[in-house]
Amino acid sequence: MPELPEVEVTRLSFADRIANAHISDVRVGKPLRWPLGVAPASLVGKKVLGVRRRGKYLLMDLNEGLVLWHLGMSGSLSFTPTANNTFAISHPQTHDHFDLLTTHGLLRLNDPRRFGAVVYAESETSAVAQKLLGHLGVEPLAGQFDVDTFHKNLKKRNAAIKQVLLAGDIVVGVGNIYASEALFLAGIRPTVRSQRISRARAEKLRVAIIDVLARAVAKGGSTLRDFSNADGQSGYFQLEANVYDRAGEPCRQCGHLIKRLVQGQRATYYCSVCQKP
Repeated sequence: MPELPEVEVTRLSFADRIANAHISDVRVGKPLRWPLGVAPASLVGKKVLGVRRRGKYLLMDLNEGLVLWHLGMSGSLSFTPTANNTFAISHPQTHDHFDLLTTHGLLRLNDPRRFGAVVYAESETSAVAQKLLGHLGVEPLAGQFDVDTFHKNLKKRNAAIKQVLLAGDIVVGVGNIYASEALFLAGIRPTVRSQRISRARAEKLRVAIIDVLARAVAKGGSTLRDFSNADGQSGYFQLEANVYDRAGEPCRQCGHLIKRLVQGQRATYYCSVCQKP
């Protein structure tokens, strides 16, 4: 599933090129997770002001309203720019479910499992947008992720720390890969109860989360199966993972074998020596 780094990498790969474009056509294919919410034709003529990110959502600001994009479990966006004011755009394939044709190029959502979504909202404060965004935690890379609030919120939870991170209502974007990696860097075992984490360990974890996510964005995200950015480029962060998907391999720090367990139906990887309970 694309997580915060992959969504941010996707945004960076097309946001500047689609800014200030006007929407000239919209094609909707098979139904996605949620309906668009308006007639596709009603978007024609609107201007794309820019593209932001909130958690795993891309927010495309228009001169009237905004469009929220979610990549779901297997979705990806591609952007085909115009060349000499003409379009060299392929016809939609089986899993191409949403096309936004603009004066700067075509933004296309491909999603084999159709858990992704494209939703129009009148504003970010509207009921439609808040239903999707209102529960999200703090953005870890936006400079507002402070240790005191983080620690206070961790103390309220009795669940395992990895599950608390994955929930996304305290801090967003720490998906399965990045939770395992951040907990390793912080030296915290993924099964530790959230409320038992001291302020000092919470600070180590906060720094580790920022570090892991920032490095993942710099590496183009993680491509485990088929993720690519809007230019079709794969990510490489998974090649430098310390623990994720390395069960039975030696820890890069101490040499002991990496272990694997299942938490909430998701695989977790850790080092029993470097990560303390």
